[in-house]
Amino acid sequence: MVDRIAEIWGSRTPYAREERWPVRVDQVLAEGVQESEVQRWVQSACVLCSNGCGIDIAVKDGSMVGVRGRSMDIVNHGRLGPKGLFASWQGMNHKDRLTKPLIRENGVLVESDWDTAMERIVSRSRALLDEKGPLSHGFYTSGQLFLEEYYAQAIVGKAGIGTPHMDGNTRLCTATSAAAMKESFGSDGQPGSYVDIDECDAMFLFGHNMAETQTVLWMRVLDRLAGPDKPRIVCVDPRDTEVARHAEVHLPLRPGTNLALMHGLVRELFANRWIDEDYIAAHTMNVEELRATVEPWTPEAVAETCGVAAEDVRRAAEIFGTSDRVLSTVLQGFYQSSQATAASCAVNNMHLLRGMIGKPGCGILQMNGQPTAQNNRECGADGDLSGFRNWENPQHVQELADLWNVDAAIIPHWAPPTHAMQIFRYIEQGSMEFLWVSATNPAVSMPELPRIRDILASESLFLVVQDLYLTETAQYADVVLPAAGWGEKTGTFTNVNRTVHLSEQAVDPPGEARSDLDTFLDYSRRMGFTQLDGTPLLDWKGPEDAFTAWKECTRGRPCDYTGITYEKLRGGSGVPWPCNEDHPDGTVRLYRDGIFPTDPEYCETYGHDLLTGGTVGPETYKAMDPGGRAIFKTAPYHPAHETPDEDYPFRYTTGRTVYHFHTRTKTGRAPQLNDAAPAAWVEISVNDASDLGLGEGDIVRVESRRGHITAALRVGDIRDGTLFAPFHYGYWDQGGTPAQEHRAANELTITEWDPVSKQPVLKNAAVRIEKIADGTGPSLAPTTTASRPATHKPADSTSQTGRDSGESRVLPPGPGQQPAHGHGRRSSRRILPTAGGSAAQATETIAPVEPPAVATKEERA
Repeated sequence: MVDRIAEIWGSRTPYAREERWPVRVDQVLAEGVQESEVQRWVQSACVLCSNGCGIDIAVKDGSMVGVRGRSMDIVNHGRLGPKGLFASWQGMNHKDRLTKPLIRENGVLVESDWDTAMERIVSRSRALLDEKGPLSHGFYTSGQLFLEEYYAQAIVGKAGIGTPHMDGNTRLCTATSAAAMKESFGSDGQPGSYVDIDECDAMFLFGHNMAETQTVLWMRVLDRLAGPDKPRIVCVDPRDTEVARHAEVHLPLRPGTNLALMHGLVRELFANRWIDEDYIAAHTMNVEELRATVEPWTPEAVAETCGVAAEDVRRAAEIFGTSDRVLSTVLQGFYQSSQATAASCAVNNMHLLRGMIGKPGCGILQMNGQPTAQNNRECGADGDLSGFRNWENPQHVQELADLWNVDAAIIPHWAPPTHAMQIFRYIEQGSMEFLWVSATNPAVSMPELPRIRDILASESLFLVVQDLYLTETAQYADVVLPAAGWGEKTGTFTNVNRTVHLSEQAVDPPGEARSDLDTFLDYSRRMGFTQLDGTPLLDWKGPEDAFTAWKECTRGRPCDYTGITYEKLRGGSGVPWPCNEDHPDGTVRLYRDGIFPTDPEYCETYGHDLLTGGTVGPETYKAMDPGGRAIFKTAPYHPAHETPDEDYPFRYTTGRTVYHFHTRTKTGRAPQLNDAAPAAWVEISVNDASDLGLGEGDIVRVESRRGHITAALRVGDIRDGTLFAPFHYGYWDQGGTPAQEHRAANELTITEWDPVSKQPVLKNAAVRIEKIADGTGPSLAPTTTASRPATHKPADSTSQTGRDSGESRVLPPGPGQQPAHGHGRRSSRRILPTAGGSAAQATETIAPVEPPAVATKEERA
């Protein structure tokens, strides 16, 4: 038994490079339930990060009573993280689940029935289509639905209504991942695999706090680090994360300066001739443009702009340039920051310069944050065309029209798809009056929340919210539809490294809750959407029919699913696409042959100018004649949209904690996780706290030009001049109980976005801070990971601390506080106790069994 709140990553199972990761089966059951009492174990996969861990659901008397990792799964080899262990099933069992539709009467949401609720939606929808046309409608979804549900929503929106106004909260999370791969390689789709952790001798984590956002993936890294030939780690992050503590080089750069750092690293590869000229000549284009753009960015220039040591820039570049096998991962520290697509493309550029792609241990993982974000992008519920098709290519549009048996003219392709920030702007302007939100909570997750709340409350907006709980967003709805959640329906979803899993229905949904698929099918039927021959637009009877239709949509496309069936996925592991006649067991890595999907007739995009976002266009792109080559894409560095000044002297950045996921709709309802991180906090460096006379636990007000938050202060290991706040906390706690006001991190963030990916810049804002009350004890921030109290060990270099100058100083506790002793740099204990004895305990079984197969001999070669 292991306390998996205090011991987040569990026990170590060391292994060497090119060995297979050993099996360790993690399991937790509800208090008082014995394993012998479990009546069924039902196959699924975890939906509480993008890792996609295989999981079995324990069922007793028709209820979920626990989970265990699937030992045969190629993703997790039996392991689960704290969120998967505690929140996946407890979040489904919570007493405040929505069980009946709600409609707004006289300004108040009241219980209703499905016919009344759906007819209210359909009546308003038909009226707006008749009066104003399809541009009056918008859909805002998430990275939480199943593949089959996204595909249904995409067809309804594009071929039923004909609106381009479709996006998801994947725009906040993973849009830059897709954009960077499209720009460099011609199509979405991760080149690398988790197996590359087993094969690499160096890992670069760019803005990716893997230890907290993908805990099981970090377990895999920790086990390699515990083995005999551990990989070297390079971490790019302004905070002293757990990743940074294991890094040979930590680059704690100033938020908003990612591209400057990347230019410096790329320049070092050129300057030291750590490049594969033969590969560059055979498989890439535009290398000279890249060389010219990065030339001014010497290590000293990078140090001045980014606030890191020039020598550390050289060391990091040397590790990349001289290692045989490098794996790079990228996440929100790059995606939600200034010049996001350009910085992420720079990671691709480094791998292309060395020919490190498509080979064992040489992967790129432009990570997702959500479990089914990949499916949103594939299916086109985010606005793109289904099956990674190009909206500027008339042939691709016609292919979809033929598949759906509709007139191609109804499918929006006359302009770029409408991104989330523009959707909310159209509502604000009054041109869009119908918005359907499913499985997401923009009233907490969107930037500049005061503005978003005003938009959601607009009198002209008819708002439909489809969710598990009465979220902050649902409070504004005209109709609320109760949804079936994970374990209560059947479907598939695809994780970061393209692995497709099947999740079987384990229990019935509560009350009258329905699957999202059933709801979309019902809406399409009631609206009378038809094909050209008059038959229903969607005539599916259930998820397997939807999956069969989806397979045909992917035939011949980069995300080819034609070799996958529900039966193939049952009983074993997930399968990475493309899976077809040529690759019947799936594909571990892309681009082994050095041929990329950049052909003008096949590519998903014709590309953009990374500085302005202007489209290249089909004619210019064809004239470039990429011919299956990857494209070096770059842009000059520019400072962030908003930087510190005299009135707002601090850089403000947001992020995550290991114990919560997004806006806590599930994790906040798991007692172990909620007790571990019950309240918001603000982090400040030791030096800045000392200069301002602030102590651990003081109540502070942090203010930007858009709003303010109040929270307890954590004096932590973050670079000087930077403040951090977790973004999970909204205005309501479990059961709709009002929580502390002004604790949502996005009260302060700006309405700006990357010109290419359109991803909001959530990690760059200018703020000021002041104390409003003395603390009565340490803040309730977790002390197990990046948010732990500042180290008592004095720092001696910028590379270790991220300080711009001066020495690290340890602060005494604030007034009325006790010293937080025993919580130094590597302590795994927390100031708060774990959530009550066995409640936080999970079993770990290190299994003496053969690890799951990860690839054929040919694919591992």
